Amino acid sequence: MANEYGGGLARLKERLDIEAGDDSRDELLTSALAAASRGIDRTCGRRFWLDPEPVTRTYRIGGRVVCNADGELLLIDDLGDDTILTVETGAGASWSPVTGYETSPDNALVDGRPITGLLRVNSSWGIHTARVRVTTRWGWPAVPDDVDEAALIQASRLFKRKDSPEGVMGSAEWGVVRLSRRDPDVWNLIEPYVVPGFG
Repeated sequence: MANEYGGGLARLKERLDIEAGDDSRDELLTSALAAASRGIDRTCGRRFWLDPEPVTRTYRIGGRVVCNADGELLLIDDLGDDTILTVETGAGASWSPVTGYETSPDNALVDGRPITGLLRVNSSWGIHTARVRVTTRWGWPAVPDDVDEAALIQASRLFKRKDSPEGVMGSAEWGVVRLSRRDPDVWNLIEPYVVPGFG
């Protein structure tokens, strides 16, 4: 599967001290990394990989517009590349291009964060029953280091899970230990990226 975080199978093998040439567990490792990556997406309410090609999404204005002193801000999904960005309003087969908007927050892509809003400066997006169509590459400009690290930790944990039936691990030194439902290190790494209302 594509779009795994953590830098790929080679980095996960390195994390687990598995020789690069040992491919006997590659299927299990790949599955663990994919599950960890999609689990992070679900927990955060967003994804961090960038579409390879532009994709069109349509938004209903009602409930997505925030009014402020500068104009109306249309809240959109994470947008990771503004080099190809088309914004239109309309419905059905009738769409008109929109100009005179700014991306928000300021300098988002430069700071390695996604654009999450389109601001009509001193203007409005129109009646709230209208729709806005946006074509661009969705996602983040690059996967944050925190997300990569969280994916490696969680994938390692998932891979080792086969050795801890019923969520219990044992050792001669510590005895039987029950595994927590949520890894605190993974949570600390991804918590700042959770969309409000998720997690």
